[in-house]
Formats: sequence, structure tokens, C-alpha cells
Amino acid sequence: MVERICILLRHGDYHQLVDTPSAHQPFGLNHRGREQAGEAVGRIMQMIDRQGWTLHTEVHSSSLLRAWETAQIVVDGLAACQRIVETDRLTERCVGSGANLNLTQIADALLQDPRRDPLPSGWKSDSHFRLPFVGAESLMESGQRVASYLTETMTGVVESNQAVLFFGHGASLRHAAHHLGILPFERIAELSMYHALPVALSVSSDGRWRHVAGEWKNRLVESKQMD
Repeated sequence: MVERICILLRHGDYHQLVDTPSAHQPFGLNHRGREQAGEAVGRIMQMIDRQGWTLHTEVHSSSLLRAWETAQIVVDGLAACQRIVETDRLTERCVGSGANLNLTQIADALLQDPRRDPLPSGWKSDSHFRLPFVGAESLMESGQRVASYLTETMTGVVESNQAVLFFGHGASLRHAAHHLGILPFERIAELSMYHALPVALSVSSDGRWRHVAGEWKNRLVESKQMD
């Protein structure tokens, strides 16, 4: 049975607007984020060598700058990887026309719209809630988008034990893992992803996914990180 490897990496730390759902912010990595991306090279090679995998020449990245920069730094350090495939399908949850508004501005916009109810408490972390803005999606919808891309991409990998790198975003990757049968729903909110630390999944030729290497991060309730 062919066993193919999907290695997920969350982007490095980046320049983020305060109290603003990170979603599609267009900013790049900060100094620490670039360090994290550089450190990822050794961690990926260590994982590859320990597991006896080979790296695919193509790397897949969210089109958002912070993810692409992370991917570029990693690719520069890995001789086996030759090309980055950018895609909007690996981006974080889209908040539509509310993109890059801060939390107060989002709440105020809805209060001014007579068609809308006030925001429910905890809406940011509610997996099923979708902001009533044009183009917005829920966390579950973003996870399904990412899961579909992972599945389609890995279907094209025919060599057993070949690993493909995917650079994306914490929330949409966790929700994708749920859609793939890796994480039970209740675990999504309990876990996060470390910046630029690999989490490896395997998918068999009959489409079964499982977690095979790397650690999820226990989510801190007091954390203000939204991506």
C-alpha cells in the first residue's frame, strides 16, 4: 500500500495589527518569524531522515506573504525542493469585506446595519460562525477548502514515503485536520500549531489519513494570537 506524507507548517511570526483578526493581513514575517523559518529547515531534515522519507520537489504555500516568505526561506535551505506553488486555497479563514478591520470596527459595522444582529460572544473561535459580510467564511468552511486542496494534491503523489511540504495558517490547518479525520471536533479549540514547526500526516492509497510525526501545540486561553 502506498503511504504518502503531507507535512504541514504554520507560517512564522509576523507583523500583525493589534486586535485585528489576522485572516488576510498582507504583512510579512518579523525578525523572529524569519528565524523560525530558518530553524524549520533543520527540523524538517531531522524528521525526514528519522522517518526515512524523501522530499517532493514542489512545495505548496498560501498566497499570503507571511506563509510564502516562510516557504521561501525553507526552500532556500532544502536542496531537494525546487518550486513553490502559491494558492489562495491554503489561506486562513476569510472575513470577507470585513478584512483587516479591528474587532471594534467589525462590531460597530454590524450595529449600524439594521439587517444584522449584534455579534455573539466568542464568535472568533466559533468554528461554525460566519460573519455576515460579502465573501466571509466560517472556520469549518476554511478547513474544508484546505482539506480539499491537501487531498487533491496528495492524490497526485505516486511515490511511497514521499513527503510534500504545505505552508499555511493555524486555524484553517487545524480545521482541515478535522475534516480529514485527524482531529476530533472538540480538539480543534484545544490545540494550535507552533510557528514553523512541522506536523506530518500520512495518507494511504485508500484515502485514510493519520498523524505520524510532529506535535500540535496546546492552546493557551489567554493567548491573543488569532491565526
